[in-house]
Amino acid sequence: MPTLSRADNSILGRWWWTVDRWTLGAIGVLIGFGYIMMLAASPAVAERIGSSRDIFILKQVFFLAAAGGVVVAVSLLSPRSIRRVAIIGCIIALALTVATMFIGVEIKGARRWIALPGLSVQPSEFLKPCFAVVAAWLISEGRRTPRFPGKLLAIGVFLAIALLLKSQPDVGMLAVISAVFFAQLYIDGLNLFLVAMLLITAAFGGVGAYMFFPHVQRRVEAFLHPGNGIGTDYQPRTALEAFGNGGLLGRGPGEGHVKDVLPDAHADFVFAVAGEEFGMIVCLIIIAVFGFIVLRGLLRLLKEQDLFVVLSCTGLVAGFGLQAFINMASSLQLIPTKGMTLPLISYGGSSALAVAIGMGMLLALTRRRHHADAA
Repeated sequence: MPTLSRADNSILGRWWWTVDRWTLGAIGVLIGFGYIMMLAASPAVAERIGSSRDIFILKQVFFLAAAGGVVVAVSLLSPRSIRRVAIIGCIIALALTVATMFIGVEIKGARRWIALPGLSVQPSEFLKPCFAVVAAWLISEGRRTPRFPGKLLAIGVFLAIALLLKSQPDVGMLAVISAVFFAQLYIDGLNLFLVAMLLITAAFGGVGAYMFFPHVQRRVEAFLHPGNGIGTDYQPRTALEAFGNGGLLGRGPGEGHVKDVLPDAHADFVFAVAGEEFGMIVCLIIIAVFGFIVLRGLLRLLKEQDLFVVLSCTGLVAGFGLQAFINMASSLQLIPTKGMTLPLISYGGSSALAVAIGMGMLLALTRRRHHADAA
């Protein structure tokens, strides 16, 4: 059986010996969990809506296989190519997000999706990784060239994205992208006074979302006053009961009941299915894998001298980790519910491919390179 030698000077050989194989393996583990959870959660959901039992499984098999290929393909690129991909991707995602205002499919009062034959695409998912890299490039270029208004341009792009997401509305996505951008500004050396002002602004933004978006108000009220008859507390209450039913080792594969009653058991509440069927130990393993990817990504930056790489990877792992935290915490009723997928585990093509692009960018930017290869 042929093996890759350190002397192998092919593209694949150079990639294998320079990429962070631990992070690559952890991403593979998440994709494996994604396959397992689709087999566990999706057939019951498909039957309940009158579709074939295998419809979600077949689609997700394709999406996750494509996601694995995207991770590897993007991780082969140089930092310069990553910048180009991010800029082009951000422009396309922005244009398609604007298009959702006119031709988007409305689901649960929000226009976030564009319908294509056989699937729906959520363009804003692709804004997360692409904007993180674009903002990092603008900020770092502003540092390198004092006359270039990089930070102002980054703020302008962020405000444009914020306006679009507010119009859809998608408060959760706006919160994640805002957190990513603020983290990058903080790493860049943002004044502590401005940090405090941003936190105050974010707090007022949360209050404004509660006051002006009825769906946000319903979810917050359901979180603060569970069991008061508000319909939005049904799924999180049922999910929390599923964790209790699963206990330490779970009921066993296929033995759970929560997937039979939760509309979003294959998507937003897939973590609850994992808790009921596989137990707390497997849930802790899933949490540990997410934590490993985030911490590993940050630790790889400790010796990094390129500000662009530091800011890009900070944004990518912050967005990835925050998305996972929001999904799992809402399933456990630690925060109000938010329709956000668990990366590479929940059902969803747009989410899987967007996360794959982000993780591929992370692997590409953290590869060991000689100075001649760093461009």
